[in-house]
Amino acid sequence: MKILISGCCGFVGRHFTRRLVDDGHDVIGIDNMSAGIYPADWVFKPKRPIHEWKFYYADVREWARKYKPDYDLIIHCAAVVGGRLKIDGDPLAVATDLAIDADLYQWLAKHRFKGKLVYFSSSAVYPIELQTAATHLPLHESMVDLKVNRIGMPDQTYGWAKLTGELLARHADITYGIDTAVYRPFSGYGEDQDLSYPFPAIMRRIAQQQNPVEVWGPGTQARDFIHIDDVVECVLQTYVKVRGEPLNIGTGRPTDFQSLIWMAAEIAGYHAEVKPDTLKPAGVHYRVSDPYRMSQHYLPKISLEEGIRRSLDFHRTRL
Repeated sequence: MKILISGCCGFVGRHFTRRLVDDGHDVIGIDNMSAGIYPADWVFKPKRPIHEWKFYYADVREWARKYKPDYDLIIHCAAVVGGRLKIDGDPLAVATDLAIDADLYQWLAKHRFKGKLVYFSSSAVYPIELQTAATHLPLHESMVDLKVNRIGMPDQTYGWAKLTGELLARHADITYGIDTAVYRPFSGYGEDQDLSYPFPAIMRRIAQQQNPVEVWGPGTQARDFIHIDDVVECVLQTYVKVRGEPLNIGTGRPTDFQSLIWMAAEIAGYHAEVKPDTLKPAGVHYRVSDPYRMSQHYLPKISLEEGIRRSLDFHRTRL
């Protein structure tokens, strides 16, 4: 297939790029390099060198002004993202995602795109009132359903941007026939993820055998951690089938940050105390997927324990 991957140098984008290049597809990757990580810097590189696929230093909006979307598949990963500090501390920068997604869909509509688009929404679209200490439950796709006007207050401008992206996907499908698979990933992680995210930051502290181990917020906030390899595999096994209804990507297993630290320290062979930093942003109390719909198509292969081992091994080699 001829495949375009926007944001190909970001955490999610480079894992899709590597997998699809290695699978032998004709891959074009574009990235504006805002993260400063070039293909030569990737920890996990494709088996085929860059000149055998195609990487371009470009913003997807600039790309859309110059070229037609003559692709079988577009995987849209380009976005302003970051850890909790970015989401809470720079909401207007994150809102740039609104412009990125709007320009993308206008480009596809203008040229009557006939391929398949994979759009990454987020678990941040779910109502924050369902993720508090007093009221929380596994988040099912039906809790945000644009077909029946069911929405709530999402998480910051990032959640609003992704919810709007889902709305654009719906209009693009209904009005212009653009076949879009929308995914709502939960807390994806991997060995080469930026340290601005909590999972790799904690794993590095454990690899250094710090004690106590600092965690942002009280440490009791729970997340649904899913390895990036499972995110990629889930999408590649399901995107042909997914249309019209978003699909969660998660395990359904709640793990609070305190427990994550204790698990990782035990695997590393020592006992660690937890040091909460309540002055740092903590996010919602409980963000965990209801994975039922996903389980009809795909089951995650990498357990949290295995993911911790991989991450600890990775960070130990870089101390």
